[in-house]
Order: sequence, then structure tokens, then C-alpha cells
Amino acid sequence: MSDLALPIRTERLLLRQYRADDVAALHAYYSDPVVARYIPWEPWSREFAAEMVGRRIHYTAITGVDSRLALVVEHNGEVVGDVILWPADETLSRGEMGWAFHPAVSGRGYATEAVRALLGVAFGHCRMHRVIAQLNPLNEASARLCERVGMVKEAHLRRDYWTKGVWTDNVIYGLLAEQWPDR
Repeated sequence: MSDLALPIRTERLLLRQYRADDVAALHAYYSDPVVARYIPWEPWSREFAAEMVGRRIHYTAITGVDSRLALVVEHNGEVVGDVILWPADETLSRGEMGWAFHPAVSGRGYATEAVRALLGVAFGHCRMHRVIAQLNPLNEASARLCERVGMVKEAHLRRDYWTKGVWTDNVIYGLLAEQWPDR
């Protein structure tokens, strides 16, 4: 597979690799309890934000089972969110994705635009057959996002995921390559 041309430009956004100077911008929204409610971590401390950015700087391509592609999403030079794609099996033909966006930009369509771009990478560049997103069913904003980009709710697993000291339900949304309109 050839190298992915980065950054990725959409109509309004720039999706680029992480940089060391992203710590403050990511801490600004990952430290918010509203954002952290449905992710596996408690609200981020500044130290944890630095650790996570330090890891994600190296998540630059889908090259093997343990690889990741993590991208910061900018609008007009300001970090508004981030997206991530990783293989869901050893063949690299199935992927899983996740995202987080600053609450201040909610309702502007940035998440939809960024997730569509990441799906384009998954199906176009990575030649994945299928991409899923797993989320807490109480996370209605992410469920609506999945549906906006064409994903289909495929499963609702009861008390399937242990997080933050409790069992939570898990909803799986999926999209097949042949269903992707830009294939």
C-alpha cells in the first residue's frame, strides 16, 4: 500500500497528523466531563493529554494489526476535534473508527465532514471491506453521526463493555465498502 498523502483537505477542514504542540488544544476538550462521558478515560489531565498526544504522533498509517491512523481535525487553523482508524482484524480488511470533537463546534457539521473523510481513507486508500464504530447507546450525538455518514445499526449488546467501573451497553454501527457512495 502506498503512503497516504497527508494532510487531507475537505471543503472546510484539514485532517493532519498529531504534533507535540497539540496538547493544549486536545486537553481543552478531552478534559471536559461532557466529552469524557462516553470515552474510555476519565477527563484528561494535562499530563495525560501530553502522554496521549505523544502516542498518537506515531499513529500515522494502517500498516499492521497494531497500527493506527490518528488525525487532528482543524478548521481555520484551530483544532476542533480528532478522528482515529484502526484495524479490527489481522487481515486489515475490517476497521474500527472513533472520534471526539470540542463541544463548542457542535452542530456545525465538522464531525460529519471529518468522519466522511476518514471513511474515504478506510475504503479508498486502505481498501477495507468494512468499518464499524462502537458506542454507548446513550451517546445519541455519535449515533446520529453514524447514521448521517451512512452507517447502519447492526447490534445492541447488553452490558457488553466494562468502563469506568460499570458494565455498559454497546451499540455497533457498520458500513460496507460497497455501500460507500464515493467508492
